[in-house]
Amino acid sequence: MSNQPKHGQPKLGECLKALRRRHGWTLQDVNRRTGVAVSTLSKVENDQMSLTYDKLLQISEGLGINLAELLAPPAGSGAALARRSISQPGEGLLQVTQNYDYLYLCTELQRKRMVPEIGRVKTRDIADFGPLVRHSGEEFIYVVDGAIEVHTDHYAPVRLEKGGSIYIDSTMGHAYISVGEGDATVLAVCSSPDPDLEGTLRSLFTI
Repeated sequence: MSNQPKHGQPKLGECLKALRRRHGWTLQDVNRRTGVAVSTLSKVENDQMSLTYDKLLQISEGLGINLAELLAPPAGSGAALARRSISQPGEGLLQVTQNYDYLYLCTELQRKRMVPEIGRVKTRDIADFGPLVRHSGEEFIYVVDGAIEVHTDHYAPVRLEKGGSIYIDSTMGHAYISVGEGDATVLAVCSSPDPDLEGTLRSLFTI
């Protein structure tokens, strides 16, 4: 079965090889993660065979990625992205929850790997927060106004004043509470391989 590209799309083999190189995986690594034989993977990368939809799903699920990422054009393939999004003051998607009010920025861009938000931290006592939040990826928080206390699974609480910042692994349970005179305002930037990270974050905070 030929693995020829259609309508200028890159070949599956090129995509798979580029994906492996980005993550530093060998063919044996992909085999262990997906259960697809090394010989099959090698033939795909050398354009000697293609894969059924079921096999593509098996690989993407085994590698913990979306099919779109598996089939993404390799860097330098000529399919460069030129996306751009602008949020004017006050623009964005507002989500009001028990602990935070989040204004999601640049929301017209779908499948972002980085989700920027402006947050108002409302809870003032960690006992009122509820379970700590966990999600894939990493997270950067910058205190725009006020003061917050950061609670995590593995570290003692830390206080951050205006201008302070913190970078954490988001898989670690975490919570932010306001500890200044009023509600703190923060800039939050979350990143993850999750192709629908923004939707995942919004579902976590739904009340």
